[in-house]
Amino acid sequence: MTSLHPTEETVREEKPRWFTPGVRGIGLASFLADVGHEVPTALFASLVTITLHAPASVLGLMEGLADGLAGLARFIGGPLADTPSSRRRTAVGGYVSTALLSALIGAGTAVWQVALLRMAAWGARGLRVPARNALLADMVPASVYGRAYGFERMMDNLGAIGGPLLALGLVTLVGVRTAILLSVIPGVLAALAMLYAIGRLPRVTSRERTRLTITVRPLLRGRLGQVLLGVSLFEASNVAATLLILRATQQLVPSLGLQTATQVGILLYAGYNVAATVASLPAGRLSDSFGPLRILLVGVFFFLLAYLGFAESRPNIAILAASFIVAGLAIGCIETSEHAAVATLAPTDLRGSAFGLLAAIQSFGNIIASGIAGLLWSLVSPTVAFLYLAAWAGFSMLVLSFLLVKRKTAR
Repeated sequence: MTSLHPTEETVREEKPRWFTPGVRGIGLASFLADVGHEVPTALFASLVTITLHAPASVLGLMEGLADGLAGLARFIGGPLADTPSSRRRTAVGGYVSTALLSALIGAGTAVWQVALLRMAAWGARGLRVPARNALLADMVPASVYGRAYGFERMMDNLGAIGGPLLALGLVTLVGVRTAILLSVIPGVLAALAMLYAIGRLPRVTSRERTRLTITVRPLLRGRLGQVLLGVSLFEASNVAATLLILRATQQLVPSLGLQTATQVGILLYAGYNVAATVASLPAGRLSDSFGPLRILLVGVFFFLLAYLGFAESRPNIAILAASFIVAGLAIGCIETSEHAAVATLAPTDLRGSAFGLLAAIQSFGNIIASGIAGLLWSLVSPTVAFLYLAAWAGFSMLVLSFLLVKRKTAR
């Protein structure tokens, strides 16, 4: 049975390096790519509803279709990343395609053009995710997976902070369309950073299979399947951050007014991203020391606390701020530990498929959680919606705790 974390003796003997040029290259690629795609994301609503005069319902439909296609692409991208040569091609191609398609949104003159470009860009972005994660596992020994994935998540979250700020500056200087077109620059730089990282790996000389085979059943067996079950239960509670921003805005409007409440909501979301950035690398170090499953459990517990804070019906900016920060700490812990666990437990020849399945679970779980929470929000109340999400987080904690106890008993 594969252990979820290395023994102390192994760590002392190997003293492996984790902050390698390849890891730095992939981290830089994640940062630049996130900056690049956050620019059109931040300006997309304005382009569709103000510039192209489409109703909000059309915007919601576009985003739903794009997210769904991204989830499907992540699942299909898994098998493409199972072999070393194909994961390299898929990663570079995904970064280049995402950069070009996202930037071309700024040139769209009709709603249908913008919709197709948005879905194509999100599809390309989804395809590259399993390949990037599998490549990162190629860069370092298993005993330092947590730190490597923590660094990558930290850089990605930094991009989520820098992207909207860049969009704000660009739109002031050159307008919405040109700002979106200019997002191609960090996107292409991300592809170059990925090429640099891949250049640090040995050349592939052996023959590999060329037929695309989607594999799921072998990944659901044993320890990996059990961990993916716990992850699935959590992802059923992992809503889109837009609902958190909406909750803050609605609660603060009566006391602050719409404009100020909206600004405060955005600032609170920025705090969420800062907390996620700060938490990612320490979470990776703790994952290497204590095992990713324990850090995943801590992250889910943080989300449970955050959802209880958002469920509070009385407006309180201190509780809202604390809830955003705790949720940010939670996502920093969870994303890092999920990736480290899959990298450790997945068979080497199916590592890409395992990351594809994880990414699909994350994507579709987010869609389902946001959809159900949105319905409860509209039909009952926001408090009930967040209590529902907290219940799923609690259920996930029970399953993850059982897996930890089972593991100890099996020793």
